[in-house]
Amino acid sequence: MSTTTPRHHERRVSPVFLAILAVMAVTGWAVWTDFAASPAIAIFLFVTSAWIVSLCLHEYAHARTALHGGDITVGARGYLTLNPLAYTHAWLSIVIPVLFLMLGGIGLPGGAVFIDRGRVHGRWKHSLISAAGPLTNVLFALVCTAPFWLGLLDGVPRPFQYALAFLAFLQVTASLLNLMPVPGLDGYGVIEPWLSYGIKRRIEPYAPYGFFIIVALLFVPALNGAFFDAIDALMRALGVPELSRYCGSALYRFWEPAAEICRI
Repeated sequence: MSTTTPRHHERRVSPVFLAILAVMAVTGWAVWTDFAASPAIAIFLFVTSAWIVSLCLHEYAHARTALHGGDITVGARGYLTLNPLAYTHAWLSIVIPVLFLMLGGIGLPGGAVFIDRGRVHGRWKHSLISAAGPLTNVLFALVCTAPFWLGLLDGVPRPFQYALAFLAFLQVTASLLNLMPVPGLDGYGVIEPWLSYGIKRRIEPYAPYGFFIIVALLFVPALNGAFFDAIDALMRALGVPELSRYCGSALYRFWEPAAEICRI
């Protein structure tokens, strides 16, 4: 008889995730202690691995919430192991977001775990499953910015401050982008259960293109400006200096010369 409790091996943390976590810990330590021969490369590895960890936690939050909502199949699919290779679209979930991080310096939402929505009953449960992922990014952003808005920066090395500021920026951008009510993204998933059947049928054909819709919208100057104005306002509200975020982004791209003000 099926139960909502996954088998032990279905919830065992993946060695792949543990390896990524280890890279994050070691490179974070290297940034903090200035141990690395090239601090910029250490920042690059720390931020990239931390970003992948946040993507894994985002997808895990969807899966875990779905499990409690009634979808007992998420364990068998490997979603509770935090293994990024188990995702339905590993390319969209991990590779493309990391590429956009390297090329554009923004936290782009990735793909998704597959949820058997037919097993989940109740509109609130469906909305909560969709909201769980972006809320994980919000929590990650609060953790990264806590030293800034709590005034706990005394003794925190400048390179680590820059890395945290840039990582927080990625989490904030990912949160806002993913919460947009665009078909295929979590923001639309939150409101979809409350829409009429007719509206959902008209919107459904566009759901596979949500990722590309977001990318296209970011190329519209007015929308791009409004979006990043909102990001800047949120970062200021969280106490993160613009210089710290700028230097974090500049040092992350170690293959480009950083501005003199950001040299470490």
